[in-house]
Amino acid sequence: IYTLSLHDALPICVSVFFKRYNVCFPKNGRLGMKPDIYALLELALLSDDRDEKGRLTDEAFAAVQNMDGAEADAVPLDFRHAGRPPKPVLVAPSQLTPRKMNTTEGYAAMLHAIAHIEFNAINLALDAAYRFRTLPFQFVRDWVRVAKEEVYHFRLMCERLCAFGFDYGDFEAHNHLWDMAYKTAYDPLLRMALVPRVLEARGLDVTPGIRAKVEQRSDSETCGVLDIIYRDEVGHVAIGNHWYQYLCRERGLEPVALFRSLIARYDMFIFRGYVNIEAREKAGFSRFELNMLEDFEQGLKQGKKVV
Repeated sequence: IYTLSLHDALPICVSVFFKRYNVCFPKNGRLGMKPDIYALLELALLSDDRDEKGRLTDEAFAAVQNMDGAEADAVPLDFRHAGRPPKPVLVAPSQLTPRKMNTTEGYAAMLHAIAHIEFNAINLALDAAYRFRTLPFQFVRDWVRVAKEEVYHFRLMCERLCAFGFDYGDFEAHNHLWDMAYKTAYDPLLRMALVPRVLEARGLDVTPGIRAKVEQRSDSETCGVLDIIYRDEVGHVAIGNHWYQYLCRERGLEPVALFRSLIARYDMFIFRGYVNIEAREKAGFSRFELNMLEDFEQGLKQGKKVV
């Protein structure tokens, strides 16, 4: 029987210990713990406390900056709802109370709606990074960065709400954005197609009009926040476009033809109201694709047979 000497056995034991407990040597040479990024994302995603969610998201962002990859042995949890505070009360979009923007309450309700979109966007980005673990680790980095920026947007909008005597949760809201995340939880291609390229890209269309209304009230601080959100959202949609194209290439699918079939199947139109062609091109849509989609959707609306 061959017996290992202490000299031979020690490196093996250390190696097993390091792998079992995820221990690493940082660049400064000091022993440290390698973060379990998926466990951290899960905590952030399921947190009901908005401040804790933001703090954990910031921690996740800091963690992935020094990571080349992560073991994805565990299966992500399947949950119907992401973590959120008890308020706002969620209702169907048709049940939202209409309010006029020429009143302080009505204006605050509009700001609250934007804050709610940003809060949902935090969960959407966290869920993408947490859920789709078979993609290159850059996918995690990208969506954790998006989540961090959405946290920043949410904090800024909460500050603007407070400036008018209100806070997040003071008005009712709907859950449409997260509902689509749940419906696309089984396929990253579907998620990239319908969330960044449709729902989030819609923000590029409507933000200039909202900003114009805010400017009419001489609310320069909120205009500045909207400018930050608009700038960053172009980048977020571009990330969604990048990974949509990547997944189409990986699966041998034609991106435009697939996208047309998906928006028809899910009844999600691009060309409803103003479409910000310039911003969408910056975010990775081609003019050719947008022209084709406009013609395609016109055919759908007129009841024509389209392929």
